[in-house]
Amino acid sequence: MADNKKALLPEGTKVPVHIGIIMDGNGRWAKKRMLPRKLGHREGAQTFRTITRHAKLLGVRYVTVYAFSTENWRRPVDEVEALMDLFEKYLDEVNDFVDEHIRVCFIGDRSMLRRSLRDKMESVEKSSEHFDSMTLLIAINYGGRDEVVHAAKKLAERVKKGELSPEDIDEKALNDSLYTAELAGDIAPDVDLIIRPSGEQRLSNFMIWQAAYAEYYFTNILWPDFKPADLEAAIIEYSDRNRRFGGV
Repeated sequence: MADNKKALLPEGTKVPVHIGIIMDGNGRWAKKRMLPRKLGHREGAQTFRTITRHAKLLGVRYVTVYAFSTENWRRPVDEVEALMDLFEKYLDEVNDFVDEHIRVCFIGDRSMLRRSLRDKMESVEKSSEHFDSMTLLIAINYGGRDEVVHAAKKLAERVKKGELSPEDIDEKALNDSLYTAELAGDIAPDVDLIIRPSGEQRLSNFMIWQAAYAEYYFTNILWPDFKPADLEAAIIEYSDRNRRFGGV
């Protein structure tokens, strides 16, 4: 892997440990081609597979992709159903990642998802839980504010049971109660780089706690057209930035 990494990135490139990706632009990609939006999502799923593998090749340790937000339920019913069908189809094919020893985890509120989808999510997590070449987090029915509320409720329950006092609640306590901390004893580190294609320049409620000091990379490329070379360009730009974390 080291030789491949050297060949793909300039020498001395600092590769982010954790990359978050807002996979945006599938619908517009389809509209430009006068195709149904669901075909754009299908193309976006192919890009997701390609970019995940390439991130592993480059040495990225964690990748979190924004697959379906808590706000996406407002979309047309047929589009939501098509997305859920696509998620199930992907999970039927996820053995591709299992064969590459990529650990797969899901973050978000699963209660509103189909039982068949939840069962497949649990099965994939179980079958890949000991893999350590890279961790892939898939955010489904996820929202950053919802995640903070979820964490606050967990802490409130502990206070109610007498396991915790209000004075004990600090940043670490809240961080340890987030969805990203519920990874079978592992805690995903804060996001180093967030990539958003499609020309939009906002977080859209994605990992608002974990992205406190993230670098952002925006591009006009629509997600289905996002290539491995575009991921490399984002990492190279990230590497050239001076991250001070509030210092001098």
